[in-house]
Amino acid sequence: MSDVFCTDCKRQTEVVFDHSAGDTVCSECGLVLESHSIDETSEWRTFANESGDNDPVRVGGPTNPLLTDGGLSTVIARPNGASGEFLSSSLGRWQNRGSNPDRGLIVAFKSIATMSDRLGLVATIKVLHIINLFLVVEVPWRAFLQKSSTTAFAMAAMGPPLNKDRANEIYKRVEDQKSSRGRNQDALLAACLYIACRQEDKPRTVKEICSVANGASKKDIGRAKEYVVKQLGLEKGQSVEMGTIHAGDFMRRFCSNLGMNNQAVKAAQEAVQKSEEFDIRRSPISIAAAVIYIITQLSDDKKPLKDISVATGVAEGTIRNSYKDLHPYVFKIIPNWYAKEEDLKNLSSP
Repeated sequence: MSDVFCTDCKRQTEVVFDHSAGDTVCSECGLVLESHSIDETSEWRTFANESGDNDPVRVGGPTNPLLTDGGLSTVIARPNGASGEFLSSSLGRWQNRGSNPDRGLIVAFKSIATMSDRLGLVATIKVLHIINLFLVVEVPWRAFLQKSSTTAFAMAAMGPPLNKDRANEIYKRVEDQKSSRGRNQDALLAACLYIACRQEDKPRTVKEICSVANGASKKDIGRAKEYVVKQLGLEKGQSVEMGTIHAGDFMRRFCSNLGMNNQAVKAAQEAVQKSEEFDIRRSPISIAAAVIYIITQLSDDKKPLKDISVATGVAEGTIRNSYKDLHPYVFKIIPNWYAKEEDLKNLSSP
């Protein structure tokens, strides 16, 4: 029991929480202070002598509109210690005989989720989807939503849907065309994730995607990407918008890989943004790597070219050539607060 202000008693009184009804009741006058409360605690207790593989959770994952049954199909679990009896039972036989049309999609979605986690793509949810979900259920959920406006605003600030959700959608659209049979599945899934990152303005380099693609090569992923873009174009009857890549999209991640301080990261981001004003005919990734090289050479914590190449995935020769193209503009792109004119003049010539 705890003390809560009672409107009838006009003072703090002890209250009793009725778990079965979800009511908070004043222990002195019996007034129901709050009804249909949601118990957010777990519905089970875990003891030290219980086995680690005994998961007491009775709910599955969230609904998935990309699956035929929305991801709400029932699977008969195997009882503990009864593996042989389960396989020989009629329920087990019928479940094994039944074919799940979404079995391939489920496996593919799990692979995309694994790659997304390894790339550090954080899951976010649109608050609009949550609101629509709550409004179609019972009245207590509506009351909960009205009382939780702060939570709703917090969820709204979390941002757009996860890249893997877009990747799942892209893969489902390609799979529905029944033309991907015989292709490298790992490369196809990696290509869907690459396109999703581009479309969600969170691009990843092909090398980064390749590092989590279960052995698929850059060449395979490139071919798969062209195939996916072609199939999506045939479906819509128009070219697919991939999104524009900017050097600044990679800058913070590359600087983090090198362990650069905040001042250097800020200077690198400003320099990259100013470099877009000039006609530097290099890829955004190469420009980002060259800018990082310049910024580190102007700081006390100088980074060798080899470390920058490893952190950015750009070859050392490419960084040198990009630095050569950027060198004429260093006085215009490097922020004045970060380096003096004398320091820029002392930069090594390309």
